[in-house]
Amino acid sequence: MSLVYLKPNILVEPLVDSWYAWTHLIHPATEARNLTERHVPIMQSYTSAPQIHANAVKNPKMLGGPFIDYDGRRVDEIAALLKRTLAERSYLVTLSKALADLDRTLQIKAKGESVHSLYSLVPEPLRGYVELVYDLNNHPSFRIIESLLFRSPFHRTDGQSFMLSEINGDDRPFILSTPRLPGPDLVQLKVPFHDEALDYLFASKSDPKPFDELLERCRVASEDRESFRSLFTSEAPRRYSPYQGCGVRWRYFGHACILLETPSLSMLFDPVLSYTYQSQISRYTYEDLPDRIDYAFVTHNHQDHVLIETLLQLRHKIGCIVVPRSGGGALQDPSLKLTLESIGFFNVIELDEMQTLRVDSGSVTGVPFLGEHCDLNVRSKLAYLVEMKGHRLMFAADSCNIEPLLYHHIRREFGEVRALFVGMECDGAPLSWLYGPLLSRRFERAQDESRRLSGSNCAQAISIVEALGCKEVFVYAMGQEPWLNFVMSIKYTPESKPIMESNRLIEICRQRGMLAERLFGEREMLLS
Repeated sequence: MSLVYLKPNILVEPLVDSWYAWTHLIHPATEARNLTERHVPIMQSYTSAPQIHANAVKNPKMLGGPFIDYDGRRVDEIAALLKRTLAERSYLVTLSKALADLDRTLQIKAKGESVHSLYSLVPEPLRGYVELVYDLNNHPSFRIIESLLFRSPFHRTDGQSFMLSEINGDDRPFILSTPRLPGPDLVQLKVPFHDEALDYLFASKSDPKPFDELLERCRVASEDRESFRSLFTSEAPRRYSPYQGCGVRWRYFGHACILLETPSLSMLFDPVLSYTYQSQISRYTYEDLPDRIDYAFVTHNHQDHVLIETLLQLRHKIGCIVVPRSGGGALQDPSLKLTLESIGFFNVIELDEMQTLRVDSGSVTGVPFLGEHCDLNVRSKLAYLVEMKGHRLMFAADSCNIEPLLYHHIRREFGEVRALFVGMECDGAPLSWLYGPLLSRRFERAQDESRRLSGSNCAQAISIVEALGCKEVFVYAMGQEPWLNFVMSIKYTPESKPIMESNRLIEICRQRGMLAERLFGEREMLLS
């Protein structure tokens, strides 16, 4: 029997109809809107003017824009994908139109009188899946009954698959605007995300499996078997050394990913990991994780904090995954719990603001998190206050401190916080970059530019530090690590606003005798 390990440098790209999978491509409503308002227009544009796309992706100012990165080639394949998508996903096109039509109808017809008579005007595809509502100022809207929509014909998994290949460096093209097409040295697995075969496959990174069993469970096509075999090795990986101290250890894995450990507990925040290969940038990778992750925490529903690529590879290790409670059916705030359950996470805990989860040797409390969502009514976002063996650490992610009194209230409730981890990507993308496909009406440019996906600047961050009485400050979640560029498309210079603002924060804190630094690559700290 041939026992093999999955190589540590195998890139695993989850796909939905050939597009890189993130949470908005799994929830039926947001998937429908992204299909018609993002993917279809991009493919139509490319097939009509491929050279414009080829030129745009070479321009650093256009990073992250709606341009396909195939250097003007493979036009026929993109055209075929477009045709196939429109034919096979016509039900999502129908759903997308229904969502937009319902929103427009409510804006015209709902003037403050009872909405009961308007149910007859709900587009047929949405009948029984929405509730019509007003806010207290008679502004009409609707909420999606998400649990039913996930059980409807609009939620299908036949478009889900994986592209596997070897990776030997950090350079990955921005993936959210370019579909993945077949090619040499690429192995595509037609396995839906919820399938237990994936747990078996990814467990083989550290626990060898019979190759024939892997072939059968992953349903590898006969023509791909030789390429699939090249993804495995008989060489055992480096073994993880668990933390054996009597206190608490935290390790920074890049961006907002922090592993916090005691001898009896492991917690991973915002899992986004690098693969293992030779690099000049020292970093922790999948090989530096324990065999069991008791809790994984997600701060908010952006693709650089809830990365499906990483989460699915860790699913077999994770005991519970903790997510913020959503607003309950708003299109811009899809339920993370339902989304993750649909891809095979069966122990998802929703945590609300100021709600505490008791864990071994301590607790984790969900802390309100303002800003960074373009002023949209998004509830599914939390900072996490960890109390562990006498230490308090706050993982504030991309919180934009637009109301400093919030943190004074937190201090009153919990006392001083030893260490603050704060994101300072304070020059974020405009509203339309992420949420544009969900809008039924276009914004004026000035409105779009003023409403951004931004974290705290220096003044806002130092206000949090002072309010919480912090002794240590760590700037993170900046997207600086090059292995994040494929979903963030950030290229900093010394003059970039986030770099200058975080430099200023670090200087102020150090002048006050505090430990302060901007995390990059890897970092470890032991708390006695």
